[in-house]
Amino acid sequence: MIIREYLDSDVKSMADIWNEIVEEGTAFPQEEYLTEETAKEFFAAQTYTAVAEENGCIYGLYILHPNNVGRCGHICNASYAVANSVRGKHIGDMLVKDCLIQGKAHGFGVLQFNAVVESNIHARHLYERLGFVQLGTIPKGFRMKDGSYANICPYYHEL
Repeated sequence: MIIREYLDSDVKSMADIWNEIVEEGTAFPQEEYLTEETAKEFFAAQTYTAVAEENGCIYGLYILHPNNVGRCGHICNASYAVANSVRGKHIGDMLVKDCLIQGKAHGFGVLQFNAVVESNIHARHLYERLGFVQLGTIPKGFRMKDGSYANICPYYHEL
């Protein structure tokens, strides 16, 4: 498995994986699915977008972009998506580690996650194992697909 910058030829697979997460309704704030056309625009607009690829197949991705502007422009944000069929194979681990490297390489000083859903224990354990610090808990900060609300846990990592 390699982590590399995405290519235009990866976009359909990337959109399919992204849409799996949106469909689950338990991690991404987005509610709209990406079409191949909107995915091209979305991924191209990021500071950096990478994929996890093995033998020509895309199994995961991440996007990296500024979390804010101006005096807070040194803080970046990222989102990760791993295909349902390969979860548990540490692809997320590889994506996050690469993202930390790319964040620093792109001039950011801090990587911040604004809205990690409290019940996303696999992601939270990964982030904590890699040295991310939880900033607190925002009660009922995330509306789940079923309409209930879950707490969110912001995290950060100095780069």
